[in-house]
Amino acid sequence: MKNRWIALYVENDVGVLAKVSGLFSGKSYNLQSLTVGTTEDETVSRMTICVASDDITFEQIKKQLNRMVEVIKVIDLTNVPLHMKEILFAKVLRCTTADKEEVFQIAQVFDVQVADIGKDSVLLECKLTERRNNELIALLRSKFRHIEIVRGGAVAIESISTSCR
Repeated sequence: MKNRWIALYVENDVGVLAKVSGLFSGKSYNLQSLTVGTTEDETVSRMTICVASDDITFEQIKKQLNRMVEVIKVIDLTNVPLHMKEILFAKVLRCTTADKEEVFQIAQVFDVQVADIGKDSVLLECKLTERRNNELIALLRSKFRHIEIVRGGAVAIESISTSCR
């Protein structure tokens, strides 16, 4: 089992997201991540989906998605050079002044934004790769007792050059 990535171009209609996610739940496929947004054409949405599966199951998933009327195009991104980021908000709570200084240093090292500051808390806004977000979370957990994490799914686009990943 490994993480596989799919980009789906679908009709931007009510219920399409439910049908796509229903296909996964109906077949007991576990979605690791699903993001969706409109494209340059407001009648078309693009979904970025991550699913953990073996080769055979992944081929079945792609075939089943291709059979859906609302699906315009299925792109397997698993072995394609990509630019991929996920959004993450990290709230560090119950901070001392020294804690805040350390959070600011961590934000600088990870090149993330300080989105908000409270009397005893700091909110970081991160647009990093999944791996880099995992590293940030691990560091925050090791340094601070009270953190809150909100994580969105990844979005990805095929690289223009083949040297990027």
